[in-house]
Amino acid sequence: MADDQPRPFRLDADVDPGEKRQFRYEVSETYLGDPVEIPVTIINGEADGPRVCLTAALHGDELNGVKVLQEVADRYRPSDIHGTLVCLHVVNVPGYQAQQRYLPIYDQDLNRSFPGKERSNTAERMAHQVYTRFVSQCDLGLDFHTSTRNRTTMYHARADIGNPETERLAEAFGTNVILSGEGDAGSLRAVASRNGIPTITVEMGKAHRFQPGLIEKARTGVESVLAEYGVYPEGTVIEPEWRKVMGPGEEKRWLRADTGGLVEMEWGPNPLVHDGEAICTITDHFNTEERVVEAPFTGLIVGVLENPVALPGHPICHLVRISDETREEIEREISRGEFDGYRSYGQRWMADEGDAE
Repeated sequence: MADDQPRPFRLDADVDPGEKRQFRYEVSETYLGDPVEIPVTIINGEADGPRVCLTAALHGDELNGVKVLQEVADRYRPSDIHGTLVCLHVVNVPGYQAQQRYLPIYDQDLNRSFPGKERSNTAERMAHQVYTRFVSQCDLGLDFHTSTRNRTTMYHARADIGNPETERLAEAFGTNVILSGEGDAGSLRAVASRNGIPTITVEMGKAHRFQPGLIEKARTGVESVLAEYGVYPEGTVIEPEWRKVMGPGEEKRWLRADTGGLVEMEWGPNPLVHDGEAICTITDHFNTEERVVEAPFTGLIVGVLENPVALPGHPICHLVRISDETREEIEREISRGEFDGYRSYGQRWMADEGDAE
């Protein structure tokens, strides 16, 4: 590929090799007929190479990825790049403006609407514009998400590890935990990967905020991917101290509340819990009844409820089983003070602040 000539990135107007363009691209209209425009950065390198698409805020209240893309778009120049970076800073603009997960009014999920249709509902029309104009022209994809409101999620990747090219991409990004699966029907990563564009989802933290520690880790993960594929030859491919790949057949479980009441988390300060350990207690308002939610097996907490009240059936935490070998490696990392745990200082999760370790 290095012997090939760099190519223009074709839109309504070409972005030529050696050019960096930042603009807004119309994907829909408002009730008043005003354009709905997504902010886009395209960095077309001076040398040829893969085209990498980065997307954020497919769910409008998931903000960590928005900051990641701002920093990536600011960091690289065409002289740095062998290939092209396509940054779609905010895909779900109506949801972002309303600070809602879905498209307002009709609650349509943009990330269940790909590849979209030219003549369909609002979400599918927007997805069609995004997919045909940008994603379909790329070779790789990184799609940034957080947990939904009232929950938070451990920093991890989701990818179809059964696809060798997607596995390579997920490993290059360098998260400790990878949840393997094809993805939900209509999701960007599932559709793109099925169409020969290996794409992973990066899950990181919570909605409605920037978490500097996670943003920095994700920016480093982007650089690792660019280095792996020769897009940024000056970069370094990162290799985590340990990696846990959770396949579809491995045990992962949402633990749910059986009673309503006040929730007090007991786990921490890292997300490794052992069989039988208390994860939380649920008490009534008179503090006369208490229900302890225990870990049914030794595993990692990769997602957890943040709202301190629960109803019967509410998800408390997402627990994935780990092997003894992985547990021992995590415990060694904990003892060195290097483990990327999250929960610290009561209910504050590590990586909420830039200096939290």
